[in-house]
Amino acid sequence: MNYPVWELYTLGGGFWIAIIAVLHVFVAHFAIGGGLFLVLTEKKGYRENSQQILDYTKKHAKFFMLLTLVFGAVSGVGIWFAISLISPAATSRLIHTFVYFWAIEWVFFMAEIVAIFVYFYTFGKMERKKHLLVGWLYFIFAWLSLFMINGIIAFMLSPGAWLETGNVWHAFFNPTFWPALFFRTFIALMLAGLYGFVTSSWIKDPDFRETMIRYCAKWLLLPFVFLILSGLWYLSAVPEGAKAMILGRSPEIVPFFRAFIWLSVIIVLGGLLYSIRMPGSIKRPVAFVLLFIGLLYMGSFEWMREAGRRPFVIYEHMYSNSIPVEMEEQINEQGLLTLARWVENREITEANMNAAGREIFNLQCISCHSLDGPLNDIRPITAKYGLYGMDAALNGIGKIYDYMPRFMGTRQERLALARFIVEDIHARAISTPEVPRPAVIDFEIPPFDPETDEYVLLAWNNLGLKCITDCDDYWSMLPPGNTLYAQLVRRDAFPEIVLDDVVITYRVEQGFENPADHVSFWDNSRSLMGREISRNVGPTGLGMEGRFTLNDDLMTFVAGGIPVVPYADDGSINPYPFFYVEAWDQNTGELLAWTKAVAPVSAEMGCNTCHGGEWRVQGTMGIAAETASDVLKLHDKRNRTELMAGAEAGQPVLCQSCHADPLLNAEGDPELLNLPAAIHGFHANYLTDREGPETCNTCHPSHPDGYTDCKRGVHATTVKLDCTYCHGTLEDHALTLLKGEYEQGKTERAGKLMRHIEPRLVASLDEINPRTPWNQQPDCLTCHRDFEQPESHDVRAFNVWNEQVGELYRLRADDVGLMCQSCHGATHAEYPAVNKFGLDRDNVQPLQYQNEPYAIGANNNCAVCHIQEMDFEGHHPGILEGTRNKRD
Repeated sequence: MNYPVWELYTLGGGFWIAIIAVLHVFVAHFAIGGGLFLVLTEKKGYRENSQQILDYTKKHAKFFMLLTLVFGAVSGVGIWFAISLISPAATSRLIHTFVYFWAIEWVFFMAEIVAIFVYFYTFGKMERKKHLLVGWLYFIFAWLSLFMINGIIAFMLSPGAWLETGNVWHAFFNPTFWPALFFRTFIALMLAGLYGFVTSSWIKDPDFRETMIRYCAKWLLLPFVFLILSGLWYLSAVPEGAKAMILGRSPEIVPFFRAFIWLSVIIVLGGLLYSIRMPGSIKRPVAFVLLFIGLLYMGSFEWMREAGRRPFVIYEHMYSNSIPVEMEEQINEQGLLTLARWVENREITEANMNAAGREIFNLQCISCHSLDGPLNDIRPITAKYGLYGMDAALNGIGKIYDYMPRFMGTRQERLALARFIVEDIHARAISTPEVPRPAVIDFEIPPFDPETDEYVLLAWNNLGLKCITDCDDYWSMLPPGNTLYAQLVRRDAFPEIVLDDVVITYRVEQGFENPADHVSFWDNSRSLMGREISRNVGPTGLGMEGRFTLNDDLMTFVAGGIPVVPYADDGSINPYPFFYVEAWDQNTGELLAWTKAVAPVSAEMGCNTCHGGEWRVQGTMGIAAETASDVLKLHDKRNRTELMAGAEAGQPVLCQSCHADPLLNAEGDPELLNLPAAIHGFHANYLTDREGPETCNTCHPSHPDGYTDCKRGVHATTVKLDCTYCHGTLEDHALTLLKGEYEQGKTERAGKLMRHIEPRLVASLDEINPRTPWNQQPDCLTCHRDFEQPESHDVRAFNVWNEQVGELYRLRADDVGLMCQSCHGATHAEYPAVNKFGLDRDNVQPLQYQNEPYAIGANNNCAVCHIQEMDFEGHHPGILEGTRNKRD
């Protein structure tokens, strides 16, 4: 950030450094091993009194001199040129730290040049011992050059104590100095054998050619054993973070690590096979093939070593984008453009936002990414994002997957970079698509005569809105399976909850009888539900009518696993279909009472905000194939799974088959985080620093412009409470779940997600109360103490959880057994609820029984069930105060 940026967009992202460096290192290591090869081969010629060997050695020396001096020297200069322009800050640090060590290395390099010239041009003209001495001097100077450069290169991976002391000797003799030196020495000896194959293959005498090829094979194969041992030593000395990166934490290193292992085997086997006698016409091309494999071998090692430092260019000292680690906090507070030296836009305005974004791209991204280039092309990586998703992706980089630096700068600078990528790189207009408004659907209120009707039938959906993930050809997280509860009350001065000799049935309204025509869950049910996850998931058949089952403990009838989807048979969308609920006398078959209740269901999960694709159905809801497949591909990339391959083979996955989830009674893998903790914890790292419920709206069906809404009840519409009052911000919500898993012993997995999340509603993580998802929720009585109205609207239920499952609002009952939801409405849809598809669509039963949309019994309507005025509080304290929930 203190140097001008060389804008190499197409062939940028370190492309030139990688190309030049790998070729240079491949030749430079030959310059070391090949020097020893020359002197020992010459000595072999003298010892065996073989002029053929000496003639071969001289020819090999000419090849060696031209390749190592001409190409090696030019490519060495090329490396300096490339790194000084592409990564000037890191280059400056290396020069200033090791200035005298570089000077010493250059002296050794000059000595190499003189020695190899003398060695070649005096071959056969100088006394044997003196000539061999020159050869030995060349090898020693070449190895000493490696000694000096190795210390500097190893420092970049493992600066060790230098980070605290600043002592140059700590920097040079760093933790990986000695193992790296031995490892590179053995590679150099192996390369001498590979290059020897090339020159030996041109020997015309077939017998002598085979003799020399077998001699070169020893150079390739014998050092390999020591290479493996030194490689293990090298890996053990690498810092833990870098070691984890090399061993798979970075998915981009995994192919190179595997390639290095396989190429090791191929080189050994190739060397053995090459020793078999065969015509020279075959040997020559095979020699070049083996040499190319050697180049790939060296390239894989160098790539792993370079990538192992990520996200640093100098480990824990300077990031790969040349920003010093010590400046990160200052940049986040003051802004990158404020502190950068070579920029035009110091302040960001609406007019210069994209230009500023380009400068931020140059400062933070161009060192690793190209644009339409062969190395880390930014275009396909970011093609799926809109502005919101791109901003979220930038917010989360480097937090969980720390092989990239975190974004550094203000939120406005992050937005500017997102704008530049979306608008300039992808030429995508930033606009909010118009979502068709829901059509109001008329409905009738069932009849009720308070003078003659003997029964009151109450029915409700227990969740207020059941979400489904309708991408079942790929994966399923929320299978179709709505649950209705019902209670039948015999009206009297002292009413009775009827449990015996009654049958309660349900049937869907006309036009919703065929859910399997709209989602593919049942086509994939064998794969998705290969083992019994829960009796409440999936119907025994696809009929949309059936019987409730009595739950004696709750004194309630329950119908679970009803396969409701938000799509009508005529192709229209209705997320709130009605179910007719009827109570029958089991003995006489007489209809005792009937009502209807919505079975709310939504497929409006906002995965496409960040995972690409459009809505699957009519531009309003549903997870499209593009979105679903991107989720699987990313999961495979980050977690080394093969879920996408399974989906393509007709074996989609249920998320709860691996991740525990109390919602489906799924045990999952005990080593993994439960599903709510994993999902919220992961995404909280990307969706921080947003206001109020905005983050919740990103994923959940609660966006003001959407079709469906999780929060339609009185708390949201009348009192104007948002999600955070009960659940906290996403950061707080995620921490409650992750801390619960952390305290269950999943410290590494939970800690990784918690590391960059700060609570917003409490002062510190210590104040977060852990909880179990679904079974522990905000307690109503936190705000409604003694069932009274809260003292103010500022009171929050967050961070106070019920102790027992039975204390949940959806399972709670009063002292006589009447469930809270039966009178007050479903979770998040408490009476009076407001529905976009019809104002009172959720309020059917209050309107049916008391001609007003408020909670059953509001305004002292006790006569709904009691048929007379009551003078004592039979259900809960305060019930006789005439509660009325006014709505706008």
